[in-house]
Amino acid sequence: MSAGPTHYIDASMSDHPSSSSGGAAAGITCPRCGDSTAGRYCSGCGAPLRGVRCTQCDHELTAGARFCNECGAPVGAVAAASAGGGGEPHTVRLVGIAGVVVLLAFVAGEVAGRRAGAPLGGAADPQASAAPASLPAGMPAAPDISSMSPEERASRLFNRVMSYSEQGKLDSARFFAPMAVGAYQMLGPPDLHARYDVGEIYAAVGDAASARAEADTILAAQPTNLLGLVLAARAADALGDPSAAAGYRRRLVAAAPAERAKGLKEYAEHARDIDDALRKAGATP
Repeated sequence: MSAGPTHYIDASMSDHPSSSSGGAAAGITCPRCGDSTAGRYCSGCGAPLRGVRCTQCDHELTAGARFCNECGAPVGAVAAASAGGGGEPHTVRLVGIAGVVVLLAFVAGEVAGRRAGAPLGGAADPQASAAPASLPAGMPAAPDISSMSPEERASRLFNRVMSYSEQGKLDSARFFAPMAVGAYQMLGPPDLHARYDVGEIYAAVGDAASARAEADTILAAQPTNLLGLVLAARAADALGDPSAAAGYRRRLVAAAPAERAKGLKEYAEHARDIDDALRKAGATP
């Protein structure tokens, strides 16, 4: 994929410090579930915390990781669920295949409704404003995305997740997040713009470790990428690492003039995110 989908609204490491230094620290807070433990793995959710290496490529895993950010191999309980999958590199991590299945099931349901002659979204349809049976009680109905292009589906679902998150409706954001990530998976191998969008989805629903992994990948490819630095700083804040967050913001301030001069489409689409991060760093956008 050469470029990420165009958004209708704005959304709103490689050098990040490890969550442990390899010593026998007194304790560490799991970035995935918040439990405190002194072991190599979280006693609450089983996430790797310190000194754990990938079984596929021997790369040291970041604390709370669900997937290796070097080769994409699943970690811990995720690996057990994926056994036999051949170690195929990941593109996005929230729910993987489950997100695609949810998306396909939703689209299929919309198409079936059209073939049956049921109006979709029209005022005369008594069911148009009701949530489908598969949605949690009180959840708004999903948008009709069956006639959209794959890029439009990804963009529309991204916007919905971000909107719910900004409104503080995390249950709704978390319900649509797997569908949004699945939509990005269906676009093919992600470019850096798509990785930022997926990282923002993770961050919006509280999965800071996965957001950081997406930022890692972006910055490994382009160390001065503004979106990667914005996402890395946001993830570091969420993970309780203000020193790392400040470092990313310093890099953002230094890189912004030259990067913005490139006139990249993704910088224009996420101008608000970049401006907000620059203001937080004490710089003028």
